[in-house]
Formats: sequence, structure tokens, C-alpha cells
Amino acid sequence: MRLRKETQRIGVWRTVAAAITLGTILWSGAPAFAEEAPSSASGNVALQVTSWLLTAPYGTFKAAYAIGGSIVGGIVWLGTGGNTQTAKSIWRPAITGDYIIRPENLAGQRPLHFVGKTD
Repeated sequence: MRLRKETQRIGVWRTVAAAITLGTILWSGAPAFAEEAPSSASGNVALQVTSWLLTAPYGTFKAAYAIGGSIVGGIVWLGTGGNTQTAKSIWRPAITGDYIIRPENLAGQRPLHFVGKTD
């Protein structure tokens, strides 16, 4: 029984470490833009495969962020007596944004927005 709890604890720490690493990567520095390079079929396939592989963990963290923002926004809405404007200021950036990484994001042709716009 004790071994099982230690194994679960290690799994939790690995998840926390992965989340911190991904967050550090996403929020560090300004976006870099790729130089224009001649387009090739193999380059396009590589970008598509890479974007698909990166979308799995990225989309998971983005969905978790959106769910957390929805919950916090709901708590704020209740705590402010139904003030929708205040709750929307939390909901909108958490729920909007990009949930998938496209090849254009990796090529530097389109910015990737983890946090949505607050207009």
C-alpha cells in the first residue's frame, strides 16, 4: 500500500514538473519569427507532423487552463453577486485563444495565443 502511494506521488510530481516546464517555455521571451525558406513537400509534412505532436500536450494544458478559468470566473460571478462584466474579464482570456498548434505557428507566419484577447 505504501509503495502505491509513493508511485502516485511521483506521478503527481512528474505532472507538475511537466506543467511548469511547458508554462516556462510558453511564457518565456518574445515570439521568434522564422526566415522565409523555400517551401518543400518534406518540410510541409515535417511541420504538419510536428504541429500535431505538439498539439496533444499543448491542447491538454490549454483545456485545463480554460476549465480552471471557467471555474474561477464562476466563483467570481457568484462572489460579486452576479456581476457578469467582472466574470467575463476572467472567462474571455481563459476560454479564447488557440487550442491547436498549426504549421503556420511553427513557421512564424501566425502568432500562437495561449491566453485570448481581453477586448
